Amino acid sequence: MRIEVYDVEGNRYTITLEGQVTREKALRILDLIELLGGIPNLGPVSTYNPRGMSKIDKIKHLIEKRFPFGWFRSKEIQEAYEEEFNESISLSTVATYLSRLTSRGFLLMETNSRVHRYRMVREITGTKIQLLSRTKKQVGGR
Repeated sequence: MRIEVYDVEGNRYTITLEGQVTREKALRILDLIELLGGIPNLGPVSTYNPRGMSKIDKIKHLIEKRFPFGWFRSKEIQEAYEEEFNESISLSTVATYLSRLTSRGFLLMETNSRVHRYRMVREITGTKIQLLSRTKKQVGGR
């Protein structure tokens, strides 16, 4: 598992965990992240006006609305986008925006072979830190 954290100054910290990750080890990592200053809460999209929204904001809204907890693929977002907004969007455009949302810490990406799955980053409760962004899970890798 790999966790990437960005502080308020834009510095990136990458933490790689290999082997068995226990609750105690995870809490130590969270303590370290807290010492680094944590991560600002980016918050959800506050208003919903599809006419004034960019494509990336529409995709973000769809994810918050239809895929708040589970994993999804870019094809599912494409279909939901076309259904919700009654306008076409190419699969490559969706993939580009999902990649940007992952880079910004809104999404987690899991890659298995050539298949990419995404899900929203959720707040970790019960701790002093909100790990809302910059977390990535790496499958079968380092």
